[in-house]
Amino acid sequence: MAVLAPIAWRTPPRHYGPWEQFASLLTEGLVAAGHDVTLFATADSITAARLHATAPCGWSEDPTIDPKVAECLHIASVFERADEFDVIHNGFDFLPLTYSDLVSTPVVTTIHGFSSDRIVPVYQRYDGSTAYVSISDADRHPALHYAATIHHGIDVAGFAVHPSPGEHLLFFGRIHPDKGTAQAIEVAGRCGRRLDIAGIIQDEDYFREQVAPHVDGEHVRYLGAVDAAGRAEVLGGAHALLHLIDFDEPFGYSVVEAMACGTPVIANARGSMHELIDDRVTGFLVDDVDSAVAAVAAAGTLDRARIAGIAGERFTISAMVDKYVDVYRDVIGWNT
Repeated sequence: MAVLAPIAWRTPPRHYGPWEQFASLLTEGLVAAGHDVTLFATADSITAARLHATAPCGWSEDPTIDPKVAECLHIASVFERADEFDVIHNGFDFLPLTYSDLVSTPVVTTIHGFSSDRIVPVYQRYDGSTAYVSISDADRHPALHYAATIHHGIDVAGFAVHPSPGEHLLFFGRIHPDKGTAQAIEVAGRCGRRLDIAGIIQDEDYFREQVAPHVDGEHVRYLGAVDAAGRAEVLGGAHALLHLIDFDEPFGYSVVEAMACGTPVIANARGSMHELIDDRVTGFLVDDVDSAVAAVAAAGTLDRARIAGIAGERFTISAMVDKYVDVYRDVIGWNT
């Protein structure tokens, strides 16, 4: 089979790159389960599968690469070899769908969310000929049909309960109004706790105006983008993760990874958060800054070992792979 990864970043990403992270975890899980996989990704990607690349590295990491040109050549390369595969797994987005009716190989597409309603017509156009997988029930679009909802798995073994978590709070994600960085700063300030901020700066104006003025290295620290090797320490060492999102998030890797470390998550009750967090068990679902402030002290009463245990049972790579294999078998059956 073929797995088509995005090429904004390397697969797996060095720091940020949730779609590339998904492609990597799925591919390595499939290979470990004995499946023959070709990963279509950047040439610097790391994988146990066969690697096919048309781009030397992610276009986000090399300004000389034209994203549209690189992505068109990348997508075409998998469909030009379509007859070599039983199934093509599209982890890229909507553009590969426009190639799907040109080949007889079935296509499974993981929909990572909808950047805009303007892209929905593409999904509608190919709704009857390809199989869609949502990453949460909350992210299902009412105009589309789905083969399954499959939550992302994580490398549970790479996370563990921290032996001595601190009293500080953590924001972990891209710095953007959607993610609620400024609200996390407000909550930490009202609680009298330090806030560590980890993630890429996606909105420069927002960072400059609403985040940077508070970063003093003592009450608010900006750690930058944290690489894969440092995620467990940063996530596990916090009193709680603040995930005060201002949009209906389809999933949240940092939410699940924090819980795998035993760290409670305090999240606005939007999007997939109801599916990922067991309220008052693995974290708290809140509605505003006031309720988030109240949840910070209560987070200390939660059982971190239990949080990690629940996450470790629910979000494994093997469970994710098994569910995708069921979808692959179904679509292959449709075409025989």
